[in-house]
Amino acid sequence: MNYIVLDLEWNQCPYGKSREEERLPFEIVEIGAVKMNEQKEIIDTFHILVKPIVYRRLHYRTQEVITLSMEDLQMSGLIFPEAVGKFLIWCGEGDDEFCFCTWGTTDLTELQRNMAFYYMEDLLPGPIYYEDVQKLFAITFETRKERRALEYAVDFLKIEDNGEFHQALDDAVYTARVLSFIPDEIIDRNYSIDCYQNPRTREEEIKVRYDTYEKFISREFVTKEDVMADKEVTALRCFACGRNARKKLRWFSDNGRNYFAVGYCEEHGYVKGKIRVRRAVDGAFFAIRTTKLIGEAEVDKIRGKQLSLRAKRQKKGRK
Repeated sequence: MNYIVLDLEWNQCPYGKSREEERLPFEIVEIGAVKMNEQKEIIDTFHILVKPIVYRRLHYRTQEVITLSMEDLQMSGLIFPEAVGKFLIWCGEGDDEFCFCTWGTTDLTELQRNMAFYYMEDLLPGPIYYEDVQKLFAITFETRKERRALEYAVDFLKIEDNGEFHQALDDAVYTARVLSFIPDEIIDRNYSIDCYQNPRTREEEIKVRYDTYEKFISREFVTKEDVMADKEVTALRCFACGRNARKKLRWFSDNGRNYFAVGYCEEHGYVKGKIRVRRAVDGAFFAIRTTKLIGEAEVDKIRGKQLSLRAKRQKKGRK
């Protein structure tokens, strides 16, 4: 299996959100990638410019980040369907299996969104299992929750750089070099899942166990209320043994998108549940639930959050 280390640059509407194309808020203008073998050795590179069709003027933020001009893109770029077609062929040349690797969580989402705009999403079916090198760097060298810029990781690992960042191929190369420092066992145990193309049926639902937590990704529902009425979505089981935990704090919402609960396992202690309700591309809803073991200090913190929210609602109701 090969690793495809991907980096994208994109443009957005230069005239503000009111004139934005709803189905394509970010239009890809450059694709850079590195192909690595299982020994994490670079064996090939890919680079292509994409000719903008939707936004034909660069947003000022895009101009600040990338070195390309609109003239460069119009003169040298291919239209997106041709560019992504060449890229996907390159990824799987010789019918080689491959795994995408990115710095952070956004590149694969935007790649699929751009493909969906041109009705090409079937060429890259999801959910996509991939490696988030930014997360892997944090797990290996810092803390699991830390998220650093690519420039920081390059400097931290004393990787030689040419001073150029935010160019797709350069950033892909830097990301690949960071990946080469990550032990195989951390890569294997901490893969990520992109849910731009989310599970649609009960049979497609995903349950993954990591070292410190479990993740469940549900099928689609018509409404948020339907999501939270599903018994599997709101199940609270011990991360360590899988048995049902006795609920200490029932599910409550902090903002309508995130829900929290606390249970207790007689053998392993307190279990925290978190549900994030997300909107699917087709307008339906699905849930991502995580469960992990916690201590009494975090239980008190969650209970405090619940009491604070309850007090705010009561105060608002008296007005």
